Amino acid sequence: MSCLPVPAQSPSVEPMPGYDPYSGALHSVMAGELREMRDMLERLAEVLVGDAHFATSYIEQLQTFDYLIQHADECVNLLDRIASGEDSLTAISHVRLGEVQNRIRTALRSC
Repeated sequence: MSCLPVPAQSPSVEPMPGYDPYSGALHSVMAGELREMRDMLERLAEVLVGDAHFATSYIEQLQTFDYLIQHADECVNLLDRIASGEDSLTAISHVRLGEVQNRIRTALRSC
C-alpha cells in the first residue's frame, strides 16, 4: 500500500452554488424555537381555559389559540423533516393544515 503526501495547505473548497452547510442545523434550531413558542401557547391556553367565565366569554379567541398551537406544531414538524434530510416537497405534503400547506406551495411557486 502506498501513501500519498498530504499537502501543507489544503486546496480551498468552495461549496456548490445553492448549498448551505448550515441549512440542516438552522432548520433544526428554528423547529426548537417554534416548539418552545407552541409550548408556551399551550400553557397560556390551559390557564385561560381554567377560568370557566373567561372560557365561555372568549371561546372564539381560545379557538384561535388552538389554531396557533396546531400551526406552530405543523411548522415544527416540517422543519424537523427537512432538517432530517427529507426533500422539501415531500416534507410539505405531510402538513395537515390545508391552508398552511397551500400557502407554502404558493410561496414556492413564486420563487
